[in-house]
Amino acid sequence: MLYMVSIFFSLKAFGQNDDAVIKKIQNHRKEQHDEFADREKSPLEKRDRKQFTELKYFPIDLKYHVKAKLVVNGNPVLFQMPTTTTRLPEYSKYGDLYFTLDEKEYKLEVYQNPEISQRPGYEDYLFIPFTDETNGEETYEVGRYLEFRLPTSDDVFIDFNLCYNPYCAYSNRFSCPIPPSQNHLPIRITAGEKKYFEDH
Repeated sequence: MLYMVSIFFSLKAFGQNDDAVIKKIQNHRKEQHDEFADREKSPLEKRDRKQFTELKYFPIDLKYHVKAKLVVNGNPVLFQMPTTTTRLPEYSKYGDLYFTLDEKEYKLEVYQNPEISQRPGYEDYLFIPFTDETNGEETYEVGRYLEFRLPTSDDVFIDFNLCYNPYCAYSNRFSCPIPPSQNHLPIRITAGEKKYFEDH
């Protein structure tokens, strides 16, 4: 799932106040809702789309809009990322994001897919699949995703309010990357999208 919403902000560009950040999150959620309600675009099975009313989210919490430091990987190497099927797409590690949440330091690896990067409009596309302590309870057990664009600075912001479920959370027709173990956050990220089905 490739949302056109950028979830990284360079410090230079981040002259927004809290209202602007909240508005961006709300717009992102509206775009998700419209996509899921669209019979041509929705990842939901037909029977589920007919019953669709809304996606489920944690309340917006600006604590999860966090400043991060991006350290670019100087020697990217392609590797195969496991998925929910037998498909093995190739990714390279673009870099590491270092950030602090609740006064503790964490790191997430950022990945780039060469195939996606060749698509028009996605030349600067980056991807962060991650897991946390909410998976299997409030959120989808496989994990959730964040995505953003190549930054113009190593000082960036990431917003967990914009994290979303992979399409395989809605249908087994899809093959979705499984977050690498390095991207497990040993905390509860109570932000972003919740699981849709109660039995997931």
